[in-house]
Amino acid sequence: MIKRTLHFSNPAYLSLRESQLQIDLPHLKILGEKESRKSIPIEDIGIVVLDHQQITITHGCMAALLENNAAIITCNHTHHPTGMMLPIDGHDIQSERFRYQIDASQPLKKQLWQQTIQAKILNQAAVLADRGIEHENMLYWAKSVKSGDPDNYEGRAAAYYWKNVFPKKMEFFRGREGDPPNNMLNYGYAILRAIVAR
Repeated sequence: MIKRTLHFSNPAYLSLRESQLQIDLPHLKILGEKESRKSIPIEDIGIVVLDHQQITITHGCMAALLENNAAIITCNHTHHPTGMMLPIDGHDIQSERFRYQIDASQPLKKQLWQQTIQAKILNQAAVLADRGIEHENMLYWAKSVKSGDPDNYEGRAAAYYWKNVFPKKMEFFRGREGDPPNNMLNYGYAILRAIVAR
């Protein structure tokens, strides 16, 4: 089963009750007790994003989430992720994976990088195709990627993708501190990093 991602962007009180995440939403109390209180089985949760300065979470709740291999991400007042809690128990598996990555042969690393770049370019091409934007060059570049990407097809594809994915009237420059939609992209990347780290 795919684990759930929970995003809290309003005041909330999060606690543990009978192996369930108990969610109390004070801003909904005017609608009644049923609407202001929810519960979700802890084992169904993969990521919890805390994106409001008035969220309270109990130690028992955090411990239960981490014991069930969930990641907890905190955001600052500008809604940018600032921290992440991950379970310690899973780190023996992570250490083993790190060891495999370190010990991998150079040819294997280059082949894996080739596959990663090809998948990235094909995904970018699919987004462009879905928006009705010319993407045949992306398909060609994806097929042309060699082991280690010595011809930098990843860079070519990225430049083409970012130039064309947003409306022409919008001048977009990708950058960590850039204008919107950079903030949304950065937020999405933080969530993906948490999923990968988990």
